[in-house]
Amino acid sequence: MDRKNLLALLDAEIRLTKDARDVLVYSLEQCRNIGTRDSYTNGELTEYEALTARFSRLSDILIQKLLRTLDTLELEEPGTIRDRINRAEKRDLVQTAEDLIKIRTLRNEIVHEYLPEALQGLFREVLLLTPILLEITGKTVDYAGTAMRDNP
Repeated sequence: MDRKNLLALLDAEIRLTKDARDVLVYSLEQCRNIGTRDSYTNGELTEYEALTARFSRLSDILIQKLLRTLDTLELEEPGTIRDRINRAEKRDLVQTAEDLIKIRTLRNEIVHEYLPEALQGLFREVLLLTPILLEITGKTVDYAGTAMRDNP
C-alpha cells in the first residue's frame, strides 16, 4: 500500500477508534450506575452486554487495526499481536505491555463465553479494565494523529 493510501487508512481508523471509544464511555457510565452484584434485571444485563461488546470491539480496533497500521507506517513488520503490544509499550502508549495483554485476554474470554451466568463474572473485570483501555486508546489516537502530521 502506498503512503497516501496508508495515511488515508490511518485517518479512517482514528475516526473509527474515536467513535468506538465514545460509545464505550457511554456504556461504562451506565454500568457504573448499575454497579456489580449477584443478579441483574434484563435491562441491566442488556447494558452490561453492550459494555462487554463495546469493550471487545474497541480492543479489536485498537490492536488489530490502529496498532497494525501504525506499524506499517513506521516500516515495522506487522508480526503477531504480541509484537504489536510490545511495540505499543516501546512507544509509551501503555505503562506496561501486560495491560494490553490483560485487555486482550479479557476480550477473548468475552467473545468465547456462551453462558450468560459466566458473562456476569466478567463484568467486574470489564469495569476495572475499561478505564485502562480508554487511556491507552487516547494515547494511541494522539500518537497516530502526530504520525499523520509528521508524514504528509
